[in-house]
Amino acid sequence: QVQLVESGGGLVQAGGSLRLSCAASGRTFGTYAMGWFRQAPGKEREFVAAITWSGGSTLYADSMKSRFTISRDLAKNTLYLQMNSLKPEDTAVYYCATDRSSGFSISASEYADWGQGTQVTVSS
Repeated sequence: QVQLVESGGGLVQAGGSLRLSCAASGRTFGTYAMGWFRQAPGKEREFVAAITWSGGSTLYADSMKSRFTISRDLAKNTLYLQMNSLKPEDTAVYYCATDRSSGFSISASEYADWGQGTQVTVSS
């Protein structure tokens, strides 16, 4: 089992940047693909980005592809999400999770070990 703790959220003006971190504990961290999701008030949890266990492949939601970068550091057991050119519509709670699918999933139902989330608020 993997325990995940997100951090790095906060309040930022439109056009600004934030880097989210997801610290993992558990010996199996390096064996799973990982993903970031977000959830705004009154909306369903939305896929943001995913990365393979090796970090060699990544996948992004179309609306975030040019602005967000997912990465991981296996030595530090940490997953990252660099977010640039933030928009007010990026305001949400951001979660990391492990991908338990047999492939490379964008569906929240295929993920497990959810962290508690970190709030990102982008002001206009």
